[in-house]
This record gives sequence, C-alpha cells and structure tokens, in this order.
Amino acid sequence: MEHPITPPLELVQQWLCSDDYPWGPLEQTSITITANRLQNIATAAAQWGADQELKACCDHMRDHQWGFVDLPDGTKIHRAIYLQQTRRPKPPSLKEQALKLMQTYGASALKLDSGQCETIRLALEALPND
Repeated sequence: MEHPITPPLELVQQWLCSDDYPWGPLEQTSITITANRLQNIATAAAQWGADQELKACCDHMRDHQWGFVDLPDGTKIHRAIYLQQTRRPKPPSLKEQALKLMQTYGASALKLDSGQCETIRLALEALPND
C-alpha cells in the first residue's frame, strides 16, 4: 500500500531535473547528486508533504464542521482557515517591511530629519496592501 503523502513520480522527477542538472527521468542508471542538491530536493519534498497534510487536516475540519474561533479583534473565522493562516502565514509585504524598518530604526538611523521620516511613513501607509 502506498502512503497517502507519497509525492507523485512526476513531481519527484521535476525536483530532480533542472537546467543546471540535466537528468533523463526515464534513464535506469545511477546518478550522482551533490549534497546541496540533495538538501534542496529533501526540503522540497518535506514542504510538499507538510502542505498535503495541512490541506487534509483543513479539509477534514471543514467536512466535519469544526466551527469557528473568536479572534482577538472580535471577528470569527472558521477553524480550518485559522489553522491554514497560522501554519502558513503570508510573508510580510514590502510595505509592511518598510514600515517596520521605519518604526524600528527611525529617522536618526536613516539620517533623516523627523519631517522627512514622517513623509516616508505617511507615503508607505497610503500604499495599498498587497
């Protein structure tokens, strides 16, 4: 019996083949692989497996109506969505990163006067969230 989180052969072949490492997936020969490339393939496989498991858990929660969770801001969110968002958070946008830098280092570290720093902060805050 195959384990349900075994990656499809096509995906494994995709991980093995790249422009810098040509390998014919139909070849029945031994290959040599660098430790760095092996690490990249192992990381891709682990990420893929973890994503499959998270998706299965979220699907199960939705199918069995696990309900909602109250967030600190008073909104309610389905537990499956909450799990997905907490386990796979989106990386901060460039806007969020820039605002954090402004808050962390301020005008003096950036060699700006407070007016210049405030102008940049207001401009960043005016940008749409991506």
